[in-house]
Amino acid sequence: MTDVPIDPTRPVVLCILDGWGSRAEAENNAIIQANTPNFDEMTRTCPMAFLATSGLDVGLPDGQMGNSEVGHTNLGAGRVVLQDLPRIDKAVANGELSEIDSLKSTIARLKSTGGVCHLMGLISPGGVHSHQDHMVALIRILSDARIPVMVHGFLDGRDVPPRSAKGYIRKFEQDISPYETAGIATITGRYYAMDRDKRWDRVERAYNAMVNAVGHHAGDALAAISASYDTDISDEFMLPAIIGDYQGMKDGDAILMANFRADRAREILTALVDPDFDGFPRHKIPDFCARLGMSEYSAALSPFMETLFPSEEIIDTLGEIVSRNGLSQLRIAETEKYAHVTFFFNGGSEDAYDGEDRILIPSPDVATYDLKPEMSAPEVTDRLVSAITSKKYDLIVVNFANPDMVGHTGIMSAAIIAVETIDNSLGQLTKALKTVGGTMLVTADHGNIELMTDQKTHQPHTAHTTNLVPCILVNDTAVGGLLNDGDRFALQDGSLADVAPTILALMGLEQPDSMTGHCLLKTVANITTKITKGQATA
Repeated sequence: MTDVPIDPTRPVVLCILDGWGSRAEAENNAIIQANTPNFDEMTRTCPMAFLATSGLDVGLPDGQMGNSEVGHTNLGAGRVVLQDLPRIDKAVANGELSEIDSLKSTIARLKSTGGVCHLMGLISPGGVHSHQDHMVALIRILSDARIPVMVHGFLDGRDVPPRSAKGYIRKFEQDISPYETAGIATITGRYYAMDRDKRWDRVERAYNAMVNAVGHHAGDALAAISASYDTDISDEFMLPAIIGDYQGMKDGDAILMANFRADRAREILTALVDPDFDGFPRHKIPDFCARLGMSEYSAALSPFMETLFPSEEIIDTLGEIVSRNGLSQLRIAETEKYAHVTFFFNGGSEDAYDGEDRILIPSPDVATYDLKPEMSAPEVTDRLVSAITSKKYDLIVVNFANPDMVGHTGIMSAAIIAVETIDNSLGQLTKALKTVGGTMLVTADHGNIELMTDQKTHQPHTAHTTNLVPCILVNDTAVGGLLNDGDRFALQDGSLADVAPTILALMGLEQPDSMTGHCLLKTVANITTKITKGQATA
């Protein structure tokens, strides 16, 4: 709650600039190097603070970079939500993982059929979608039960440096070397195995490698990676490779997905387990004795899969409270981030609340977003401006994907275009809000595009950062920090958990006890903070 006197406005827009972090240095910083007159004006004239988006502040291990799933979950929940990564880490450390009933059941079925467990996941210490240590722990448990394990490794190059897979694979192979019945069967870049935009031609390649052993052949995983590098293909984009004499999946085998993040696990799992899947022809559909996942991936997949770590219910999300008060809301994003403003923002629920409308704008059909760094931001902006001026909605939540998705390419020229595209959108939104007297809170879920080159390796920096992100309050009466009744005020620094309470305050709604974040609004006698581009200084 807040003691700051507020005259609620309509609409309130939560504008999430995905991957827009705060960093003072201009070198390798696409935000500072871009021409951003609208963002500059906001930072110069509007109340502004900085939010933590990583580590313990968002329910991750200390020092772990944040990500879009975690960020939107915290933004919508209004509290620090313990994430899957530390939950699984704890279960591995204390031995609880081996005692989970669904894993025991999978082992029992495999013993009955004499089948192989096909363990798939991102072999990376990135901690965004998976952690390779979790895969090692699962191999240990399965091997101790005398279950043979074939590993289908997805290469990262996105949440970690673009050509770092060899080091991670070496460590992984060393860690599993005591288990003679476990080995790597296929290696595939995440571009193919972890698509989330229904680009089924990519998923088909990963499927055929894992199920049918179709793809390039290599004697071992390191040789496959070397061959990929020789053709100037980095980890993320590595074509599926078949390792050794792997022959494919067969009836009576089981699959175990080690990725805990849902959005990029769904498509390959749907192809593997859904009998009605029609994204591409499946010439072979194994009859698995068990299908097990690290987490719950979707309501559509749940009938076909068991779960190691069921989702923990999040009550009283921002959207739920708005709906409970009989107010209207809109969620809008392009395909790449649509799940984040809906499923993740609603605490893992796929259902829309009463009074919640959704607009999905298709993302461009390009191989990588450096080829179209504007993405679908202009179309999102047009629909958003129409929604604002319609005066239909009390709350609008929008995600602009460009800073994150183009930041992941590591290409500075494209990143600058992405930033300037978003700046143009911010100008249009500000103008539209002024015409209706609305308010906008501009923030981000994590950093990315503010650092485009790794400062140690000098490789392109394609991962998220642990930098703070800006939080800016924009409306006519808030310019210069004036509340609607004339009181002087500012925003205080906080974390993503504090955004929902702030939105509720701006809407004049009561914050429930379960929402433990704090409103960022504060009344002050004088504001002496000087804002420079993307960074505050005293």
